Amino acid sequence: MTPSSGRLAVLRTVALLLCCSSLHVSLPAQSYTLAESFDSKSAYRVELRTSISGLVTLPSLGDKPAQLVNMSGKSQIVYDERPLSDEDATTKKTVRAYRVVEFSRKFGDTEQKASIREPVRRMVVLRSEQGKKVPFSPEGALTYSEIDVVKNDLFSPTLVTGLLPKGVVKVGDSWKASNAAIMDLTDLDSVEEGELKLELTAVVTVNNRQQAKIAMTGTVRGGNEDGPNLQKIDGTIYFDLDRKRLNYMKLSGTHELLNKDGKSTGKIEGTFVMAREDANQVALINEDALKGIDLKPIEENSMLLFDDQDLGLMFKYPRRWRVGVVQGRQVTLEEGLGGAVLLTVSTPGNTPSVKLLQEEIRTTLAKQKAKLDPFSPAIRISEKPVMDRFTTRVETTGGVAELDYTIMTAPEGGICVAARLPNKAAKELRTDLDRVLKSLQLTKRITER
Repeated sequence: MTPSSGRLAVLRTVALLLCCSSLHVSLPAQSYTLAESFDSKSAYRVELRTSISGLVTLPSLGDKPAQLVNMSGKSQIVYDERPLSDEDATTKKTVRAYRVVEFSRKFGDTEQKASIREPVRRMVVLRSEQGKKVPFSPEGALTYSEIDVVKNDLFSPTLVTGLLPKGVVKVGDSWKASNAAIMDLTDLDSVEEGELKLELTAVVTVNNRQQAKIAMTGTVRGGNEDGPNLQKIDGTIYFDLDRKRLNYMKLSGTHELLNKDGKSTGKIEGTFVMAREDANQVALINEDALKGIDLKPIEENSMLLFDDQDLGLMFKYPRRWRVGVVQGRQVTLEEGLGGAVLLTVSTPGNTPSVKLLQEEIRTTLAKQKAKLDPFSPAIRISEKPVMDRFTTRVETTGGVAELDYTIMTAPEGGICVAARLPNKAAKELRTDLDRVLKSLQLTKRITER
């Protein structure tokens, strides 16, 4: 089945489900088991469509007060997915092959777009007991924005299992969604108040297959990286009783951002549609395609990618580090143990020499009344591009730290890497720094701005 034919099949199913007013409704006395099994032998295709609009408050910046601005967005995501067996009982894991990723959002006049690069569209997605989705690609490092797309996506084994009842039900019976399913559906880190209630309202027949029609409604309050928020949801779910698959869900809802006093600071309304169908013979995720591929997260396949085309700088870095500030020709990396790295890009011929850089370091630290050890001899760690590296140790009122400097020069320009590694974690953080330096490259000729 081609990607386009798969999407058409999904849309045909959706159209039939929406036209069920003339379909046969079963007798309410009959009992039904609404349960879907997730195992490594089955796969499914998922299509997600989202549309949102509303008002949000942007935080104050400098002298500018907080602003209430219009916000809108839409997305379409299509992927094939197959559950994977995992020795770790606290983690669920699937492998995905993304086919379509279109994501756009607008805050006032500022537009944001996101996608996933073709080379890394096959991913392994892990979900911990705490509800965190952690993706990595066996094919290469992911950017932070690519990870963000997946983190805000759904995780079917948790969502579907948590929305369906645990025992047999009849038409008119109701039950509550699990907290795990609510967290996955709403992107909340925790559910502090409220619930989602589901009810089997009818059983209809579509294309000679029985479909259980489920109504869902509720209000939940919790918090996430956006702060405290309140979400109201109403929707309809269809479960294919013959194929044992939750194959369609349409939701409408409101999302209110709350301040510390519980008052609304913005309101977003939106619709969400999910359609699922069988996809058992997908080339990228079947067992033969995955032979010889490491499906466990290791340091190498879990690296993040920084790639700024305007700056002309690209490198990989471990996930426990984060990009801090990107300003002018400088980028900062920060780490929880106190490590910090400053990368400065320069035009050809303007990268400082080892001698000049060491003089600047002495002058700067002398003004700070810091105690500086002698510099180690500079070592050339690469010839193409040329990379020279030296270290020292500094003692300030903030403690003792190792300073690690690398100067890279190439025809396209240069990069100066200055790292501060707290003494107690220097050995561990230097391994991270080595990985950054190994991947460092200029992607274009650096010119004056």
